[in-house]
Amino acid sequence: MYDHIMVGVDGSEASERAARYALELASRVDASVTALHVVEGRALDLAAGSDEETELRRERAAVLAGIEKIADEVGHPVADELATGDPATQLTDHASEADLVVVGRQGLSGVKRRLLGGVTEQVLHHSETPVLVVPDAAQSFAADRLLLPTDGSENAELALPHAAELAWIDEGTVDVLNVVDLTDAGGAFDAGGLRPKFVERLKERGEEAVQQVADALRAEYAEVNVRTAVAQTATAGAAAEIETYVEENAVDAVVMGSHGRGNLKRTLLGSVASKVLRSVDVPVLVAVRDER
Repeated sequence: MYDHIMVGVDGSEASERAARYALELASRVDASVTALHVVEGRALDLAAGSDEETELRRERAAVLAGIEKIADEVGHPVADELATGDPATQLTDHASEADLVVVGRQGLSGVKRRLLGGVTEQVLHHSETPVLVVPDAAQSFAADRLLLPTDGSENAELALPHAAELAWIDEGTVDVLNVVDLTDAGGAFDAGGLRPKFVERLKERGEEAVQQVADALRAEYAEVNVRTAVAQTATAGAAAEIETYVEENAVDAVVMGSHGRGNLKRTLLGSVASKVLRSVDVPVLVAVRDER
């Protein structure tokens, strides 16, 4: 499924972790890897003809040399590609040449907080190629246990082949999870608490949702081990419940679906996806449906 993987690099520790993860994944599925480094056009323009331009070019070469060193350590080749312009735009444009784009959670902007980073966030919003975001805590590739959240919408269908592909690598397990968010379901009418029968119906719908996804996985990818779970939260919210599930069940990566351009911040696999991407300490793969 992954014949060509592209990873965005900028010399930061976040991008080096992403590169190592991409190379380790590529080595397991026999995929080619391209490390794309982008120098902002205005930086070169301002430094044109000066010692700063020479220094910028040296830094650029050092970035790619660092990635080649990681490739040697992993034992998998990497191709270098240089581009000039806006990093997010260049990475998104080049993403069309790949089957998967890998970026660090801190992004190519090097933000030193628990954020996605400006470039990473823009790529997630605009790339038509699946994006895998690697957080600080992910030191190496692992896929023994994967989590596929579903809210019962068609979004989970986008994630099915990716969850199956990753699980196949190490004969891992895919956990299909639905979170019953009582606060979200009750809204303004929850002042006196939700009626037990209503809560029970929500749980039943959750069970139906995970079973539907599990059945689809088993039908298309018979060799994949599948588990189902329904969690309930009244205060923390769906994203926090997913984070808790990841921590308590030793999940190696989360695979989610999204509606695509401009809609990443919507529904369980929208606004929740945005929160999950920022909070969990495992890689998150977002598969996108382009709705243009």
